[in-house]
Amino acid sequence: MFVKTGDKVKVIAGKEKGKEGTVLSVDVKKNRVVVKGLNKIKKHQKPSQANANGGVVELEGSIHASNVKVISKAEKN
Repeated sequence: MFVKTGDKVKVIAGKEKGKEGTVLSVDVKKNRVVVKGLNKIKKHQKPSQANANGGVVELEGSIHASNVKVISKAEKN
């Protein structure tokens, strides 16, 4: 896959078209990426020890890799 975690990408299609962000995770099997701050979804969560009240949590949803373009690659250590 041409996108890796940490790369800066620009969305070229869909409702988030024109926005930029950093790749948080990559799903190679489904060919999808999660970009920080984009494609927000609401997920209902049951109460747990980590979140005692539960409730609605806003998370980043995945975007198909064909809808993003790499702006700059992540620095290699």
